[in-house]
Amino acid sequence: MKTLARTIEARTPAHRDRAVDGLRALALLAVPTGHWLLGGFTLDADGAIHNASPLSAFGFFAPVSWVLQMLGIFFLVGGYASVLSYERRAGSTGAWLRGRIARLGRPVLGVTAVWAVLVPVLHTAGVPDDTLRTASTLVVQPLWFVGVYLAVTALTPYCVRAAHRLGAWAAAPLLASVAVVDLLRYGPYAEAVPSWLSVLNILPGWLFAYQLGVSWGLRKVGPRHARALLLGGGALFAVLLLVFHYPASMVGVPGEARTNSHPPSLLVLALAAAQSGAAILVRDRLGRLLRRPALWAPVVVVNLSAMTILCWHQTAMLAAAVPASFLGPVAGLTTAPDTLGWIAARLAWMPLFAGLLLLIGRYARGFETPWTHASAVRRSAAGLLAVGFAVYALG
Repeated sequence: MKTLARTIEARTPAHRDRAVDGLRALALLAVPTGHWLLGGFTLDADGAIHNASPLSAFGFFAPVSWVLQMLGIFFLVGGYASVLSYERRAGSTGAWLRGRIARLGRPVLGVTAVWAVLVPVLHTAGVPDDTLRTASTLVVQPLWFVGVYLAVTALTPYCVRAAHRLGAWAAAPLLASVAVVDLLRYGPYAEAVPSWLSVLNILPGWLFAYQLGVSWGLRKVGPRHARALLLGGGALFAVLLLVFHYPASMVGVPGEARTNSHPPSLLVLALAAAQSGAAILVRDRLGRLLRRPALWAPVVVVNLSAMTILCWHQTAMLAAAVPASFLGPVAGLTTAPDTLGWIAARLAWMPLFAGLLLLIGRYARGFETPWTHASAVRRSAAGLLAVGFAVYALG
């Protein structure tokens, strides 16, 4: 390990922003940790597994979701990195964007194509249809992020213009937009507002932190603004929870009528503002800390495997849960997440999930690299399989 750490350190360019990479790695690891800890299964009489969540039974788990919901950080550093890449581009904006789409799209195409093959194989092996439906939903669940991220990335040129014109205030109109929609759907006239109105929050809700990142990358946001984001975001978060009674959980809870994350509510933006302010304030200290090769090496490994982690972490959990479902109730895997014993058991299973993800990632990592040796026929076949799986999973 020391040799690997020294090798990575020697190959790291002097200008590399280690703090931004460290923040991205932290946000990335929060995704599987959150899904593995806040998601569970129940086993029905036919041996099929169904989605469940400990948040339904344990209200005190909600603050855990505040810590593990780090998409605000991810979009912040995404905007920061994107604007630096955009400013350094050698070709046209279109060429730059196509490169980004290809880099994000290949792993998504890979995981959905593989699952398109796995579904009939597992069905033939005797896996119940309901289990396959549950698995497909979980595999697709984190992939919505890629589509949203591509959408906000396509808006990078406009975010740059907004940052140059409005500086640190460029993200304020996005916050106001989400606030207006929330007022309409949760305010005194909520019954007269169509349910589809909430969709209007998707783009500005996730673009908010990305715009902050673009402004940060262009040096329009400094420590003074970061402190305002941290304090203002924290205060708004508290008011929304205590005065306006927003749901405490940052992720959806089965059976609850309201959710904060799909689409994002104003509470999500308040948390993103506070997280962004804190991230900007600790940047220099974190950068100095990551000068240590032993700490820097895992950050590099996580960043190089970002899309593999995002696309395959649910598969890793399913690789343990689906075989366990044939054994009957297994604490922490197929038992209902409604006891403190389940929490302890799930924590004990998480190292296995991580090990399975490492094993899967050893082979799935190839989907992140350019498919230079793949023929047009293979690419077309992968595309058709991916579409077929999407139709099955979302149908």
